[in-house]
Parts: sequence; C-alpha cells; structure tokens
Amino acid sequence: MAHSFLLEAGRWTLNGSWIERNHSPIAMRGKTIVAWGPNNWFTMVTKLAFQDGDRPEISYQYKGRLDSGEQQYTYVLQQSILGRVEGEGWVGPESIVQRYWVLGDRQRRSGFETFYQINDNEYRYSGGILAGHYLTSTIEGTLLRQL
Repeated sequence: MAHSFLLEAGRWTLNGSWIERNHSPIAMRGKTIVAWGPNNWFTMVTKLAFQDGDRPEISYQYKGRLDSGEQQYTYVLQQSILGRVEGEGWVGPESIVQRYWVLGDRQRRSGFETFYQINDNEYRYSGGILAGHYLTSTIEGTLLRQL
C-alpha cells in the first residue's frame, strides 16, 4: 500500500488528545493541508484547536523536499510553540516517521511524529515534544483524508 499522506496533495482532519506532563488529556481537533510544488518541494500546514477553549491554537508550517522514489527527506518547520525547527523524515512501508530539533535552543527541545497508515484515507498519528531527555507533551489522534 503506497502512502497517501504527505506523498500526495490533500486535506486531512485530525481528532485526538494533547497530553502534558502531570495533566489530564485535552481533546483537540485539527486540519492539515499538504501541497506539492515544482522540483519535489512540499508544504504542509497544520492548525490544532483545543476543545476546552482555554488555550491558543497551535500551528505548524512545514517545507521540505522529497525526491521521487526516495525514502528520506529533510524539512524546516515554523511551529507556534517551538519556533524555528529543522527535521528529517523517513518513509517506511507502513509509517512515516519525522524527527525535529529546535535551532539554537538552550533547553535542547526536540520532537518526533509518527504517521501510521491504516488505509489510504486513515492514519494514526502520535508525537511528542522533549526538553533534554524528558517528554513535556505528547499528541495522539486519527488523521482522516477529506475526499
């Protein structure tokens, strides 16, 4: 099964939970748009909104390059919590895994994201943000392609 998320342009919705250290999970919803341009450059924009309404949205703006047939790629990310980030991704047979790190950060913040394919229109998503060696928050949910 070939990947439909990230490797194809599309619109996705995300429903899941945001979890912070020593706190209960918070329900959240999001939308992701993936677009492809010339020379194998992609952009991906994600916005997350929390259902309790007491915290601001989180936004992600990725730009990366993945050559056709390749399994590894690099990207830059502007994220509303972490700021300017660099990362790398690997495309596996059943999942896409991304790792990123904050540039010039004294707290040594970094993170990861995994998109595990259920079928062409559904992925399970999980990720986390770390400060040094400790998880500060995690996210989990289901991505559904909007047809």
